Amino acid sequence: MGWKTFWKVAVVLAAACVLAVPPAGAADFSGKTIKWIIPFNVGGGSDVWARLYAPFLQKYLPGNPTIVIKNMPGGGSIVGANYFHERARPNGLTIFGSSGSTTFPYLLGNSKVKYDFSQYHIVLASSTGGVAYINPDLGVKSAADLKGFSKELVYASQGVTSLDLVPLLAFDMLGLNVKAVFGYKGRGAGRVAFEQGEVNIDYQTSTAYIENVRPLVEMKKAVPLMTWGVLDEEGNVVRDPIEPDLPCFPEVYEMVHGKKPSGPAWDAWKAFFVAGFGVQKAVWLPGDTPEDIVAAWREAARKTIEDPEFQVVIEKSLGGYKQYYGEGAAKAFREVLKVPKESKAWLLKWIKDKYDVTVD
Repeated sequence: MGWKTFWKVAVVLAAACVLAVPPAGAADFSGKTIKWIIPFNVGGGSDVWARLYAPFLQKYLPGNPTIVIKNMPGGGSIVGANYFHERARPNGLTIFGSSGSTTFPYLLGNSKVKYDFSQYHIVLASSTGGVAYINPDLGVKSAADLKGFSKELVYASQGVTSLDLVPLLAFDMLGLNVKAVFGYKGRGAGRVAFEQGEVNIDYQTSTAYIENVRPLVEMKKAVPLMTWGVLDEEGNVVRDPIEPDLPCFPEVYEMVHGKKPSGPAWDAWKAFFVAGFGVQKAVWLPGDTPEDIVAAWREAARKTIEDPEFQVVIEKSLGGYKQYYGEGAAKAFREVLKVPKESKAWLLKWIKDKYDVTVD
C-alpha cells in the first residue's frame, strides 16, 4: 500500500470513528439499563401499557438500552411515586409511569403525597377509557337492568382517592348498592378478585380490558355494562370507540333516572373523569434532568408513537386512543390540572360523607 493510499484509508477510518462517537452533549445510553417504575402490580393496565411501550423506546433511545419494568405497588400508587420523587437521579436511567390513581391524590391534596408533577419533565402521555362489567350470576344482562337493581355489589378498590373515584362515584350516582373493599394494590388485583368470585362488579382501563377481560366476556364469565366514555370535540362525553355497542356512563344515568346527568355530582365526576382518563398515563423524568437527556427521551417517544408498527399496537392493544409526546403531552397534562376548586370541594365532602375518609 502506497503512502497516499494509506493516508486516504486513515482519513476515512478517522471520519468513521468520529461519526460513531456521539457529539459532545448528546445523550447516549449504550450498555445501560433503565428502570421504569410502575407503581402497580403486574397485570394491571399501567403494567400492560408500559410493557407495550418499552421495546419501542429501547429501539429509539440513543444506544439502544435495556428497559426493565420495576413494579412497585402500594398506597394506590403513592409508594412508587414517592420513591421516584425521593430516589430517582437525573441521568435518564430511572423513569416513572403515572396513572390517574397517581394524579388524583395529588389533585386532592393527600398529605402522603411527596411527589410534585410540576417539578418533572413529561416525556409522553396516553389517554384511555374504562369498561365496567358484572358477574353474570346476578342476572344482569345489560346496563338497562340496573334500573331498580338493589342486590349488594362488592367492588375491589385501591382507595377512594385513587382512579377508583370515577367508578365509585358513578355507581353511587346510579343508586347501586356497592360495597367497596379497600386495600387492593391495583386494578390487576381487582380483576383477579373478580375472577375468583371475591367481588362481583369491576372495571378495568381499556388496555387491561382488551387484554384480560374480553376473554372472560367470550367465556360468559363477565357481562360488560358500560364504558365511562370519551370526550368529543365539543367536550361532551360520548361512546367509547373501543366498545361502540356499549352505552357510556351518561347514557346509563339517563336509562336509570330518566334524565340527563347534571348538578354538582355530575360536574365533579366529569372533571375527574377528564383528569383520570384524558391523560390517564404518563412517563416522567426528574425535574433537574439535563436538556439533552430530556430531548433524547422525547424524541424516542415521538419516533415510537409515529412508528407504523406501534400504530398497530395502539389500535389493537391500546384501543386507538390519543398518544402524546413532548410539548403536546405537557400541554395536555396542564389541562388535567385545571380541575375546578368547587369540584374538588364537593368531592372531598362526598368522600367524607360516603366513606368517612378525610383527605389531608
